[in-house]
Amino acid sequence: MRLRRRGGPTAHHLPLLRALSSAPSPVSSDADLHKYADAFAAAVRRLLAGVSPGEKLPPLTVKLLHGRILRLDLLADLSPLLLRALSSTGLHLHAVRFHSVIPNPSHLTFPFALKAASRLPDPLYAAVQLHGRSLKLPCHSNPHVLTSLLNLYAKCGLVHDAHKAFDEMACPSTVSWTALITAYMDAGRVQEAIGVARKAFESGMRPDSFTAVRVLTACARATDLVTGEAVWRAAEQQGIAGSVFVATAALDLYVKCGEMEKARAVFDNMQNKDAVAWGAMVGGYASNGHPREALELFFAMQAEGMTPECYTVVGALSACTRLGALDLGRRAVGMLHWDEVLDNPVLGTALIDMYAKCGSTGEAWTVFQQMRKRDIVVWNAMILGLGMTGHGKVAFALVGQMEKTGMTLNDNTFIGLLCSCTHTGLVKDGRQYFSNMTRLHRISPRIEHYGCMVDLLSRAGLLEEAHNLIKDMPMQANAVVWGALLGGCKIHRNTDLAEHVLRQLIRLEPRNSGNYVMLSNIYSNSGRWEDAAKLRMEMKASGVEKVPASSWVELDGKVHEFRVGDKSHALSDKIYEKLDELGMEMKIMGYKPTTEVVMFDIEDEEKEDTLVHHSEKIAIAFSLLTTKPGKTIRVTKNLRVCSDCHTAIKLMSRITNREIIVRDNNRFHCFRDGHCSCNDYW
Repeated sequence: MRLRRRGGPTAHHLPLLRALSSAPSPVSSDADLHKYADAFAAAVRRLLAGVSPGEKLPPLTVKLLHGRILRLDLLADLSPLLLRALSSTGLHLHAVRFHSVIPNPSHLTFPFALKAASRLPDPLYAAVQLHGRSLKLPCHSNPHVLTSLLNLYAKCGLVHDAHKAFDEMACPSTVSWTALITAYMDAGRVQEAIGVARKAFESGMRPDSFTAVRVLTACARATDLVTGEAVWRAAEQQGIAGSVFVATAALDLYVKCGEMEKARAVFDNMQNKDAVAWGAMVGGYASNGHPREALELFFAMQAEGMTPECYTVVGALSACTRLGALDLGRRAVGMLHWDEVLDNPVLGTALIDMYAKCGSTGEAWTVFQQMRKRDIVVWNAMILGLGMTGHGKVAFALVGQMEKTGMTLNDNTFIGLLCSCTHTGLVKDGRQYFSNMTRLHRISPRIEHYGCMVDLLSRAGLLEEAHNLIKDMPMQANAVVWGALLGGCKIHRNTDLAEHVLRQLIRLEPRNSGNYVMLSNIYSNSGRWEDAAKLRMEMKASGVEKVPASSWVELDGKVHEFRVGDKSHALSDKIYEKLDELGMEMKIMGYKPTTEVVMFDIEDEEKEDTLVHHSEKIAIAFSLLTTKPGKTIRVTKNLRVCSDCHTAIKLMSRITNREIIVRDNNRFHCFRDGHCSCNDYW
């Protein structure tokens, strides 16, 4: 056991300290001097041979050691050990200068000097000097020297020179190949790093665990599944796939490539899963559209006694946001110390986003106010959260406060502002913000900004202006932009423009059923049943299937999913009884089903029956049966809420005296006492 006083030497250093403190007298004989030098050299060798790579000797000790070695003329024998000591102690400049006075440096000293040079603030001058000196010596062709030179040039950002050093090697080792791959990765040239890896494997290189991790990481960044899987197979053949680092890198590759089944297979086969592996799997499920699986794994991680890292909690919060699972989100963040959240902008942003999208704007605001570190991303998350929940004026005021603090608005800030205008129908304000972006803030609009403006104008009925804006865009409009115009065509029943827009959308997204459904609804609203039927035939002939509507509610930590006409739930009989009861009360209040939103040419009575069984109505009836009176109901839907359901839910909120929050794929609706926060503008 080593005894160390803070800042002092260990017991392991005592032989050297005794040797340093027992210098020979000036009148000692040559024999005594040689005897002392031999004893001193032996003590130095024992000490430095036993120092681990990460251990640091006290700098003063190393400097005294250097001086004594020079006085005793032991430089030739002990220079490699001294160079290692100087480098490991952080005396990098001292090490480089010391190497320059060694008369005949060898392959044992050059790697230490090159490593020390790579850690200098400006290593290029030292790199050129060391390279020039090595060229004059036989040791230049040594693979250890060339690999160290490669690393040094990579540190200088000179990948071309690093590659030239590599090319001088007659038979590159696995370490050398890995160094070159790493050089390209660190320079951001991932595809070239993968190209080098392919050549390495073709040359017969056998990867070690570090090589496998680097190449798998490169393949994950480039989403190169083919090369990545080849590396993973090689790792299995070499017997290194059991390494938690290699397996986690393979898992990350599959996650980045969207291959969640393969990622889960790697995860399940890992013998020793650390927090990083759990976090990669949770985040993978969340980012690849599997929020339920993400949360199941997150809470299984807790049951295993694993403490989640910051980014694992961010993944869990993202999954809760997707499902509208507010209570589960509260549980997830409850695993962290509150100070961690307030001091971490990444966590704070995820939490603000989750609260806002689950309809708890007050909690989002509380987190924002308490955040001790608020960067631009945190501000933008709060602005966007306010805008999407119908608090546009508050969002505008927050931007003013943001500017007063000296924060510079960026392009994402304006996306939040334009979204606020879109959700509240503030066309004039939207035009002004869009203009000010370029005129005052010198920010070039991205396609997302144009999409917000097209959405704003289309909803307001300014379809021609929206269409002209698309034509004048400096980039090609994507499906989101055309989809915004199509939504406006549906609201204002412009079938001619809708047909034109749909042609653009089918060209961009031939497999997206939502585009066909939207146009079919437009035809149905206009009584053009034959055209609607023809469109359905086109969908069938093209093999395009309609995405089924689904709604989710959370109860006691479990997420319940419902679909149109769903009768699979254990409480189905009571749910439909509750819907019938609500239907009777709504009719007394003057409710008439908006049958025109049903896209099929059937009798009105059948249409009414179809509308009653929409997934969000079933989810609300379930919540009314299973929660206490007065408790807020939160529903998340994967598609846009239809106009009939919107009208019905307003009445349900009045009848039941409940606040009902519905988040669809388009916007946020907070129903209270017969009114909706969107002011019927969605």
